[in-house]
Amino acid sequence: MQQNIGWNFDNSYLNLSEMMASKLSPVPVKEPKLILYNQALAKELGLNFSSLTKEQQALIFSGNVLPEGTVPWAEAYAGHQFGHFVMLGDGRAIVLGEHVTPSNKRFDIQLKGSGKTPYSRGGDGRAALGPMIREYIISEAIHHLHIPTTRSLAVVATGQDVMRETILPGAILTRVAASHIRVGTFEFVAAQKEVGALQELIMYCIDRHYPELKGEKIPALQLFRAVMNRHADLIVNYMRIGFIHGVLNTDNVAISGESIDYGPCAFMDSYDPKTKFSSIDHQGRYAYGNQANIAQWNMARFAETLIPLVDVDMNKAIEILEQEIDEFSKIYDNKSLEMMRGKLGIKGEIEEDRSVINDLLHWMNVHKADYTNTFLAIMNEDFNDSIYHNEEFKSWYQKLKNKNPNREIMKRNNPVVIPRNYKVEEALEAAHHNNLDPLYQLLQVLEKPYEHNPTCTDYQKPSPLSSVPYKTFCGT
Repeated sequence: MQQNIGWNFDNSYLNLSEMMASKLSPVPVKEPKLILYNQALAKELGLNFSSLTKEQQALIFSGNVLPEGTVPWAEAYAGHQFGHFVMLGDGRAIVLGEHVTPSNKRFDIQLKGSGKTPYSRGGDGRAALGPMIREYIISEAIHHLHIPTTRSLAVVATGQDVMRETILPGAILTRVAASHIRVGTFEFVAAQKEVGALQELIMYCIDRHYPELKGEKIPALQLFRAVMNRHADLIVNYMRIGFIHGVLNTDNVAISGESIDYGPCAFMDSYDPKTKFSSIDHQGRYAYGNQANIAQWNMARFAETLIPLVDVDMNKAIEILEQEIDEFSKIYDNKSLEMMRGKLGIKGEIEEDRSVINDLLHWMNVHKADYTNTFLAIMNEDFNDSIYHNEEFKSWYQKLKNKNPNREIMKRNNPVVIPRNYKVEEALEAAHHNNLDPLYQLLQVLEKPYEHNPTCTDYQKPSPLSSVPYKTFCGT
């Protein structure tokens, strides 16, 4: 049934220490039904499921039928969740294997919601349909917004209910990732005090994700610098599009630099650095404006795991790593400034640009201006909305005009459309009642977020005003 699909598994992660993973197969489900299938992604991976019926595809994407040539596994890792260290692991996910594409790129193929593992910690190992569709929507939207991310290949309904706050239909997501190695993976190994295994993991990450670092002195330090730079880029991109990840724990920080794990994530409407949506983030730890601080905090936790391999003198190693961590603020600040210049179409490196940027953000915050649409209005010089008819904004805009902003630069940095929270909820609610049309329409619009066309107009409106604050949930 699977000989013509194109699978090409080469499972290098299993060559690491045995403590890194537990080999086991997904737990079969009762009645798998294909809900979403990402044909474009399948093509990129060199896979072709067209010879199979939807029923046969559902058997594969549910884990009921395993691809040939792989030994599935769940990964062990730890993590700081809301600042507290815990031992974790794939409690409801199993990697089918590492698929190598015709262009020699390596990707983990993982089933999320595939049943209990040794790391389930009392959980049922399953996932609900709504959160799996949400991850499909957001991960694909983030990809089309030109941000490194895990991808979604398929969603399958299991035909079995799961119990959360209420009884919900179950589902399994097929996730595609450069790898599932996290800062939390390093924390797990460091907790075992196995320096040999830590060295092995460092070299594996360099070989898989940072081959340009091969042969460098002090590999641990070079890896840290590379990962820190990629995560600064990632957070800058979050800020560029008004995205709040919602749960930037160290177990959700991928060493590859990809955005991973879309649980209580959401997009900001009116600009406010304190914006948060997660139902469990009571203190705003992962609020929009705090994401850079948290990224630096997470990098500090990563650095702690590398101490034994930076220098034989522990005190010297700590001093070196502390200096590296201190650099994060400068790295992020420079990248953030350049990003905002891009959103405003400003060329050059004039220090005065900071005040122009900050003045706009302050005005947006005071007037509760929509983040995405304000930059679109500036880009298109479309100021019909009454919010722009005040002297403060007019004065600011004249300052921008004096800098001769470049519209082509703006177009590359400002999306026309984002996954508006209420549109995502509409699609999820309709899917819950077996109507997938709103979901398909939303996904189609999100495929070209930088292009304006008549079909996207309805998806550009901010969320309707409500007396009930919008909240998102982990779906665990």
